[in-house]
Amino acid sequence: MMHMNTYKITLIALFASLAVVGRYAFAFLPNVQPVTAIIIIAGFWLGPLSAVILALLTTFLSNVFLGMGIWTVWQVMAWAGIGLMSGLIGKYWSNIPLLVLAAFGAFSGLFYGFVLSVTMYKFSGSFWGYYLAGLPFDIYHAAGNVVFIVMLYPVLSRLFRRYYNQWIPV
Repeated sequence: MMHMNTYKITLIALFASLAVVGRYAFAFLPNVQPVTAIIIIAGFWLGPLSAVILALLTTFLSNVFLGMGIWTVWQVMAWAGIGLMSGLIGKYWSNIPLLVLAAFGAFSGLFYGFVLSVTMYKFSGSFWGYYLAGLPFDIYHAAGNVVFIVMLYPVLSRLFRRYYNQWIPV
């Protein structure tokens, strides 16, 4: 059974705030934002459920500022899927090398773009045309994830280790 204490809920809220501010701050760069990296790192440390909650909060809160639409549902689904996968990675492979996690971040950028392309092509009429037109942006997203994971993981990991040392019973 998943245990949600006040401190863990506070961490999720803190990272949702960080992701929303990061998404808004980097809105001028197409598809380069820290949201996916933060969801991956939080999912890795806090588990799949926490990452899904973080994905939901981040998407809805940031889209209040950046624009809400039918794509919001699919953004939640894509980021929740990424969070679920990263939570499972953290659960079963806790000593993952940073570069492997960064490679997962690159995969996640492409996965996110694919999920949105599968769902949004209905408006364009052609899946391949929509997908290929968006592929450069998916590559930006993948590259941005690698950079953000390499930059943020060492810093955020210290916070999560502190959380585990203080609040998780042995």
